[in-house]
Amino acid sequence: MKVEEIPISQIRRPLFRQNDQEKVKNLMESISEIGLQEPIDVLEVDGQYYGFSGCHRYEACSRLGHETILCNVRRAPRAVLKQHLA
Repeated sequence: MKVEEIPISQIRRPLFRQNDQEKVKNLMESISEIGLQEPIDVLEVDGQYYGFSGCHRYEACSRLGHETILCNVRRAPRAVLKQHLA
């Protein structure tokens, strides 16, 4: 696994998650002050990025207008992606 800056627009979030808006607000304040401290995890499958965790950090960075986000990137075959979607 390696850490990379990935354009937010290239990360697909295939599973809907309801975020705690107070947590997102607090993260936005923290990220504005000290930056994102913990990368989100993404799968890279056939050159596409899929995010299944870090929902609050992802939303906070998106709402702050960040174009990229720090990610732990794990390359995986399509079979692993299918397991996450099951």
